[in-house]
Amino acid sequence: MSSVATPAPVPRRGRRRRRTKLQRRQTRFAWLLLVPALAVVAFVAIYPLGRTVYQSFTDQEFLAGITPTKWVGLDNYHQLIHDTIFRDTVVLTIKFTAITVSIEFLLGLTIALVVNSHFKGRGIMRAIMLVPWAIPTVVAAKMWLWMLDDTYGVINDLFVRTHLISHNQSWIVQHPLVAVSAVDIWKTAPFVALLLLAGMQVIPNDLYEAASVDGANQLQQFWRITLPLLRPAILVALIFRTLDALRVFDVFQVFFGYRLGSQSMAVYNQSVITQDGHVGYGSAVSVAIFLIISLFVVIYVTVVRVSDE
Repeated sequence: MSSVATPAPVPRRGRRRRRTKLQRRQTRFAWLLLVPALAVVAFVAIYPLGRTVYQSFTDQEFLAGITPTKWVGLDNYHQLIHDTIFRDTVVLTIKFTAITVSIEFLLGLTIALVVNSHFKGRGIMRAIMLVPWAIPTVVAAKMWLWMLDDTYGVINDLFVRTHLISHNQSWIVQHPLVAVSAVDIWKTAPFVALLLLAGMQVIPNDLYEAASVDGANQLQQFWRITLPLLRPAILVALIFRTLDALRVFDVFQVFFGYRLGSQSMAVYNQSVITQDGHVGYGSAVSVAIFLIISLFVVIYVTVVRVSDE
């Protein structure tokens, strides 16, 4: 009998070298495909950000042709540290963010749990809940401005008839943060519910069936299955809403304009650049807002990473 020669085993070092070459080719090809997207991002995001950072170190005015622009170094940031108006806008915006994001998350989670259950008219309910989100923010803010009017507003009429308040109140003047938060919560809670609902849809039903067989009730299934597996969707929803709330502009602009004590960071930034004409100082304000928003994103990601570990 003739023995068939078995091929000699390929050395591990050679196999590792071929696998490394393939990975390098794949990496180069991936970067080649990413070049157009990176170029677009650099053009629409990185360049304006770099330009803003550069302008924050100058005394550029809105009408730059009248006075020459000079390099002032950190003078704008030194002035920003002692700017009490900007400090008040930061505090007000953070309060607005804390109130709206927390309530929107609780409402959105409740709505998502209800819509995710099986009942007749579930499809119509999903379509109706997106109506507030579909309305433009300026239109919604103007509508709520009329509803909160202290003379003919329907909110005062409803609260007086139900004996929640004894007389009409000027919500815009007496309770500005409550009024502007109500508009944002009404408009954006359905968006949070939609994000959380999408996360619930990908959770396998087999997990709930197995938990029911093991005797777990609805509350235990929510804490042990739904909430842990919903964490990525929760993170996305919180980051999106926090970013939007920190850079809020249109609702505050419609409700209060440039009234001192009722400006968000974005409204104050816009007033410094367009109303006062200080582009250099306004750029420093923009950089500060960017750093504040980035800090919140880092906190979110760090907390989630620590909890995963």
